[in-house]
Amino acid sequence: MANSSMLCTVVVAACLAVAAADWSQGTATFYGGIDASGTMGGACGYGNLYNAGYGINNAALSQTLFNNGASCGQCYLITCDWSRPGGQWCKPGNSITVSATNLCPPNYGLPNGGWCGPGRPHFDMSQPAWEHIGVVQGGIIPVLYQQVTCTRQGGVRFSIAGSQYFLLVNIQNVGGSGAVAAAWVKGDKTGWIQMSRNWGANWQALAGLVGQGLSFAVTTTGGQYLQFMYVVPGWWQFGMTFGTNRNFAY
Repeated sequence: MANSSMLCTVVVAACLAVAAADWSQGTATFYGGIDASGTMGGACGYGNLYNAGYGINNAALSQTLFNNGASCGQCYLITCDWSRPGGQWCKPGNSITVSATNLCPPNYGLPNGGWCGPGRPHFDMSQPAWEHIGVVQGGIIPVLYQQVTCTRQGGVRFSIAGSQYFLLVNIQNVGGSGAVAAAWVKGDKTGWIQMSRNWGANWQALAGLVGQGLSFAVTTTGGQYLQFMYVVPGWWQFGMTFGTNRNFAY
């Protein structure tokens, strides 16, 4: 019986260690007001987060997590870590999934750039999302987080900007890994043109494509590749957004 009990203890400890390995430590604050209206826009370029498919469960990432915009759209499961200093402001047992939509820049008026300074994994979450896991009077809480698969309503969206000399496309509502690793555009009169990240979730092609119907191909950071053929009709204008009926699973 003693040997059986010891074996069970070892198995449980091993399982807990595996579970803990899936999580990383960070911190979280909140911004944007009780209705999250102040989180609209942001460094990923999504603009109105409702229209772009992200809603109020969003967060600005510290420089370390933001990765120069490569993390835009990724989803993170976050829970308050009551075991660390500041954990008295946790709501134990609660967790929330947020999408990365903005950058929390370092504040070099504070030591080491503040909570969003270099090397710090930090989430400046929308207030409603933050209050799901923390007590508002605390202001800042220790958290555990992990990147998770994004579940989106509807298909990927392409918002068109630029000029007659180049195309700038904000790729929105991406499921699966949530973030774009590579993108291509094809006009009615061209082959596939490799795009490059301009900033955030904006991808550019140095080509004049005005008046041509557009197709896109996208690879996510999860490695899934999809083509979105004939998404944009030839009569498109800058400022328009076009939806699809396809999305990513990983």
